[in-house]
Amino acid sequence: MRPDIPKEITCCFSGYRPQKLPWGLNEEDPRCTDLKDRLRDAAEALCSAGIRHFICGMALGADTYFCETVLALRDERQDITVEAALPCEGQYRDWTAEQRYRHLMLVSRCDFETLVSRRYTRECMRVRNQYMVDNSSVLLCVFDGRPGGTMQTMAYARKCGLEIIELTP
Repeated sequence: MRPDIPKEITCCFSGYRPQKLPWGLNEEDPRCTDLKDRLRDAAEALCSAGIRHFICGMALGADTYFCETVLALRDERQDITVEAALPCEGQYRDWTAEQRYRHLMLVSRCDFETLVSRRYTRECMRVRNQYMVDNSSVLLCVFDGRPGGTMQTMAYARKCGLEIIELTP
């Protein structure tokens, strides 16, 4: 069970799935490795500013990079916690075996797991994103202006008064 963690020390994340990233699934692409470095720099800066809890929506692509980044940071700093916010059971059912394995390994390493919906619905991703924003003071996102879930999450975060940090892919 997730303890009551203050919003003031919490950052959530939103970002693109592989099909919206310029390099797709090729994580060896220099643009991808650059984004991972910038995610690490942003997470370290947030820690320096007092953020201690990170919430990730656990999707493919940028969410995976973010989760790996903050878990690595947690390995170095024992005062950090990581939460997997899952939109529904079986979020990974249509993914490849390798993607499912990576996802399940990441979720197993998180300190907390929050399941938003038992089954997939048209709204479960949006509800997951709102949960993350409602429990955070900062939104870190990978965004380049394209419409979709990240843009909607940013609009909701703006409405809720969160600080928003944007990284371009």
